[in-house]
Amino acid sequence: MKMENLSAEPGSKTFEPGGSDRGTAGFMAGVLFGAFLGAGLALLFAPDRGEKTRDRLRRRMQSLQEDAREGIDRAGTRTRDELKRRQKRIRAELARARERAQDALD
Repeated sequence: MKMENLSAEPGSKTFEPGGSDRGTAGFMAGVLFGAFLGAGLALLFAPDRGEKTRDRLRRRMQSLQEDAREGIDRAGTRTRDELKRRQKRIRAELARARERAQDALD
């Protein structure tokens, strides 16, 4: 749908939503300006230097890795304990079933 430009000279372009090359270029320029502005503000307001931040992140990642390993070890221990408990229960049930079967045969 074209909108009439009543004040424009004959032959001038009318506004078409989503169809203007100048509008697209302006949008892209705005995106680039916003990206540069955001990067500049991030550098301006960063609490520490890059090296210090990377070191802090490295230590935090190592801590998280250790926590994950400990959690996996605990989960493995609990799983093994539960498996042993269930094996004992199954063996006890099998022994009772054998006794009942033997009683039935006698």
